[in-house]
Amino acid sequence: MATTQATDAETPRRSVAILTKAPATIATVAAILIAGLATGALWSPFVDHPLFESVAYGLPAFAEGKFWTPITGTFFVDHPVVYAFAIASFAGMAFLEIRRGTRTALGYFWAGQVFAILASALFLWLAALLPWPWAQLEATVLDVGPSGGTVACIAAAVGLFVQPWRVRAWLVLIAFSVVTLLFWGSLADLEHAFAVGLVLFVDRSLKVQRTTVHEQRIIAGIASLALGAILLLTTLAPTFGPFGRTEPVGGSLLDLALDVAIILIVSYGLVRGRRWAWVLTLIWGLVNVLVSIALVVLLLTVLRDAEADAVIGGDPSVAIATGVLWLLMAVYLIVVRRAFAARRRPELGIAPPPTRDDVVRALRTHGGGTLSWMTTWPYMQYARTSVGIVAYQRRAGVALVLADPLGPEGTRGESVSEFIDMAEHAGLVPCFFSSGDATRAAVPDGWRSLVVADDTIVDLEGLAFSGKRWAAVRGALNRAEREGMEFRLTRLADESWGIRAQLRAISEQWVGDKDLPEMGFTLGTLDEAADPEVRLALAISPKGDVDGFLSWLPVYGDAGIRGWTLDLMRRRENGFGPVMEFLIGSSAQRFAEEGAEIMSLSGAPLTHDYPPDAGRIAELSELLSRVLEPVYGFQSLHRFKGKFNPRFEQLYLLYRDEADLTRIGAALTRAFLPDASVRQFAGAGLQLVRRPDGAP
Repeated sequence: MATTQATDAETPRRSVAILTKAPATIATVAAILIAGLATGALWSPFVDHPLFESVAYGLPAFAEGKFWTPITGTFFVDHPVVYAFAIASFAGMAFLEIRRGTRTALGYFWAGQVFAILASALFLWLAALLPWPWAQLEATVLDVGPSGGTVACIAAAVGLFVQPWRVRAWLVLIAFSVVTLLFWGSLADLEHAFAVGLVLFVDRSLKVQRTTVHEQRIIAGIASLALGAILLLTTLAPTFGPFGRTEPVGGSLLDLALDVAIILIVSYGLVRGRRWAWVLTLIWGLVNVLVSIALVVLLLTVLRDAEADAVIGGDPSVAIATGVLWLLMAVYLIVVRRAFAARRRPELGIAPPPTRDDVVRALRTHGGGTLSWMTTWPYMQYARTSVGIVAYQRRAGVALVLADPLGPEGTRGESVSEFIDMAEHAGLVPCFFSSGDATRAAVPDGWRSLVVADDTIVDLEGLAFSGKRWAAVRGALNRAEREGMEFRLTRLADESWGIRAQLRAISEQWVGDKDLPEMGFTLGTLDEAADPEVRLALAISPKGDVDGFLSWLPVYGDAGIRGWTLDLMRRRENGFGPVMEFLIGSSAQRFAEEGAEIMSLSGAPLTHDYPPDAGRIAELSELLSRVLEPVYGFQSLHRFKGKFNPRFEQLYLLYRDEADLTRIGAALTRAFLPDASVRQFAGAGLQLVRRPDGAP
């Protein structure tokens, strides 16, 4: 509760701190609001105000010698409704000011504003000399508003984004500018286009070099949405842009909703790399191109402009311009056609696909990490690379790799690169979960990493439970000796039916206390403990009852087993109190005697201690940890493992960028709880919102 109150108290201070870092943005917005208040433009159209023609900029103002208008016109807005959009557009300037300083933000704002106004006026002055109705009309228009400057700041802010968000944001901004200019075609739209062009030329931050398969699909999806926006725009409203005029097409709302649904489905299919989406888009693009070609031929041979206008419901130039855009789209789709070969559920990897026996053989030959034995569990799939094997699960469109690739240590980077390429070509999101530092170093530049757990490692060489820091473990061992507790390190198949029945009963009792079933993926069950290579540690009371048990997974090195990883931890209710300390301590002593190097107590998810500046993802992880604590006790387990004085090795979630996190979250949920029903999720949700005292 104290933490929550502290966070609530910090929120206003953070807001004030952000505001103080953007004084120029705040001052400019304040000036615009004051001007609107003084002239009444906040509640009535400023175009009707007597002051409008004195402060508005545009070619007519410059023809009359009003060269001050690019400054004065900046602080007014032509209609009350536009104020909301105008003020919101200053977010780009605020971001730029916070990141690069007040002087830079003001420079971009005023350079973008003045250049956009002057360049638009010069362009219209020259274009109006031609028989171009749109240019002749816009050359008579006056305008006010800061949008040229704010769009320039947004473009400059986009240039500060990390890849691949920079390219994506640039494409969205350019698509927006092109569509609005070509089909709305107002003076403001022309100014926005010049502002974007200025920043593109000055910053040169848009560098579309050799893109990945994933980015090729993203670009196709954005282009598809832009062309879909053109279709909707010309369907819903009359347009008048540089290429001519269109009239709205008649039709029902149901038809329009169907069009929107088709556009969204096809665009999503392009982003996923689906061949059917590529085929449909290419066919539709070629149809538009052929229609445009036919229209040009008819205009040159048969139809007059007026007849063509009646046939297509608008200026034929618009249809021809749209056809040119579709031609560019079709050419792009053909160039990147290899990116759209994803089948519904393709097999990943080089044939023949590996089997579990192949994975076990690779572990015994080349070794693995503390979690590598989990790759032999059910639900795992295997992809063979040219140098090794990658174990993964396919969940929610994600290829979710567990631990590190298997094979010779020096070839890990090659396996990582090959698997990423395989997954992306299959239309899957590649992701590595609970991977170590070596795999983190092997992923491509620009990939993100998030610590998901701290692997707790106990070094067994020279282990002695002496000193104050081992008091809890030493006390448990001494008490177990006094009370006649027996420690047995065994295998499940070697135990009697009675012992196995007790283990099953203890496990079922533990599961029965949860609203959700036993977790999977990195958390095993008794089924996994039945593997002959897995060892069980039993605590047996003088009466012959099993008071608790552990399961230990082998950790292979180059020369055989080098250690053991803790998996299952189960105890009998009302049994021997410090049974877990007794079992882990006794296991450590036995493993040390056998010559093992390490003992891993594994890593509890969502328990990493993040630094204060770790960011929002760390805050989200800590929030989830607090919420899930009543169900699975991750934090309690992490604190318990601290009794064994381990050293920590970080385990990472490795992913391409933040756009993948939603699907990765769904994939992890299904990987950890593959058998949970909707009812069980709902039941767990009810438990999570109860207060600690059990009150509703």
